[in-house]
Amino acid sequence: MKKRRVIVIMGGPSSEHGVSLNTGKEVIKHLDRNKYEVDSIIVPRKGNWFFPRARMNGAVVFIAMHGEFGEDGILQGLLESSRLPYTGSGVLASALGMDKLRQAVLFRQAGLVVPEFAVIKKQDWLSDKSRAVLRITGGFSFPLVIKPANRGSSVGVSIVKKKNGLRNALNSAFSYSNSVLVQKFIRGREMTCGVVEGATGTLLPLPPVEILTKAGTFYDYQSKYADGGSKHIIPPGNVPEILIKKIQDAARLTHNIIGCRGMSRTDIILSANGKIHILEINTLPGMTSTSLLPESAKAAGIGFSELLDLMIESALRKQQTT
Repeated sequence: MKKRRVIVIMGGPSSEHGVSLNTGKEVIKHLDRNKYEVDSIIVPRKGNWFFPRARMNGAVVFIAMHGEFGEDGILQGLLESSRLPYTGSGVLASALGMDKLRQAVLFRQAGLVVPEFAVIKKQDWLSDKSRAVLRITGGFSFPLVIKPANRGSSVGVSIVKKKNGLRNALNSAFSYSNSVLVQKFIRGREMTCGVVEGATGTLLPLPPVEILTKAGTFYDYQSKYADGGSKHIIPPGNVPEILIKKIQDAARLTHNIIGCRGMSRTDIILSANGKIHILEINTLPGMTSTSLLPESAKAAGIGFSELLDLMIESALRKQQTT
């Protein structure tokens, strides 16, 4: 049987360049060489990259490029215009997946519970910082969460417990984005739940994962990617099966609301009263050795190589229907 060509594209100019390289390396490592002829492209951190269209002919592009340009619909649009099959979500879903404000609005409109939020624009912050702080303190009680509105891997995210921590947190978040999301802090158990497309295109909800952080006070960059930075419990302990199913249903719903394809992972907080609070969706989850999606898939009996097979099959199905 002729092997299918797969090109893994990784790197890019985002703050998640290093994470992307790790994802790409793990994907290359686990792609079944009996099925695939594997090639790779590393987009430089500076982003000065010539799109090798001819080299990609006849290949499936496996996107392992996190953050802006690789995860936000830009690369997806380039591949769409070139009629190349690629893994993961399309242009619109990818753009929404990187826009925390708009996805929060859509989730809330669909009846999901989303923590209260507000958006601060960089131009407003720079023109009158005192007014911006007053707007936040007038609308929220502490603690609260400050995060860039369109970045991943928890870069620039802070939990602010007192007013005197606001300015540093906002300055940090604005160093990554021109829009910052201010969100009510929800006390509870931090969890995530992935879904993947099965062989026939049906959505398979994976077991939820509870995240216990060790390297930081929340699931920050260090907790996500440092060895031993966090502990993942699959499935979460002392959670009734009916609540597990509700978490999986919520993850499947967010996936469909955004219009995802292939796979996604939804982050939640489960409060003490059993209420599921949707934080955000990740349309291109990490695939490193410490990543949550492969771990959850493994707990469901889906090995890393099989998970990659499902993503590639999804890309080919989508190509056949367009």
